[in-house]
Amino acid sequence: MLICCLAVLAVLAASCGGSGGSGGAASESSLDAVSITGDFGQSPSVTFQQPFSTTETTSRVISEGDGEVLAEGATAVIDYSMVNGRDGTQFETSFGSSPASVVLDADKMLPGLVKGLIGVKVGSRALLGLAPDDAFKQAGGVESAGVKADDTVLLVVDVKEVRHPLTRATGTPVTPAAGLPTVTHDGDGKPTVTVPDGTPPTTLVVQPLIQGAGPVVTAGQTLSVHYTGLIWAGGKQFDSSWDRGQSASFPIGTGKVLPGWDGGLVGQTVGSQVLLVLPPDQGYGSAGESSAGISGTDTLVFVVDILDAF
Repeated sequence: MLICCLAVLAVLAASCGGSGGSGGAASESSLDAVSITGDFGQSPSVTFQQPFSTTETTSRVISEGDGEVLAEGATAVIDYSMVNGRDGTQFETSFGSSPASVVLDADKMLPGLVKGLIGVKVGSRALLGLAPDDAFKQAGGVESAGVKADDTVLLVVDVKEVRHPLTRATGTPVTPAAGLPTVTHDGDGKPTVTVPDGTPPTTLVVQPLIQGAGPVVTAGQTLSVHYTGLIWAGGKQFDSSWDRGQSASFPIGTGKVLPGWDGGLVGQTVGSQVLLVLPPDQGYGSAGESSAGISGTDTLVFVVDILDAF
């Protein structure tokens, strides 16, 4: 996701797209052999005899909550810690930072995460043992984290809540100021943006197109959004969550995203669609973003649907 400077959930989604599974094979190691200490909401300590391996994804509830039961397709807010079963190294955690919002869909998240959390109640701490087929085998491992393709992954998850985000902006249409990019929509809600000829604005433009009736977004929250991004010069799209079929979640107002996003989305309301025009200093700055074809002088245009804030 180009808008986000922090790779939240990059690892959890690194091998999405389904899995052949393990055909119900028996596991070599039982989760009963893994010791978890620490209370719900605190970073867990995970101890076990190494290496730990399994050929079948399994789960064990460490402490059970009394909230809603997670079902396939649900959007869950979690804290998590990921440990390599081969050597005991913790290679990813959300504890001490922002919780993660995950959709329990094996086409969007690690299949083992989805398998392990379905049926777990909100308020629970669960231990998941992810077989390689349900973890990072499909992606060839995670080299930067020292995870090999055949490594089993242990995942401690605190299920904090279930969210029911919108699927697209909804509310009262707003007539935009003249001279801005124009926006139309297809049947699913994806925006088509037409950028006008002429010189782009030199300061941040924040133009609501739909005024949502939900809560006001505040700094420090996590936003769930759909968005499309274009370069003003030429109107070329460089990114769109709509095309991926998956909304994006990230902290807002804390310097973790582009400055124009922090400045433009805090104070808006859930359900709104907002047009943002970001001059270079509100986007990627003088360095640009070469992987997206963005130069240091490019002005960017985003259309953002605010689906949820928590």
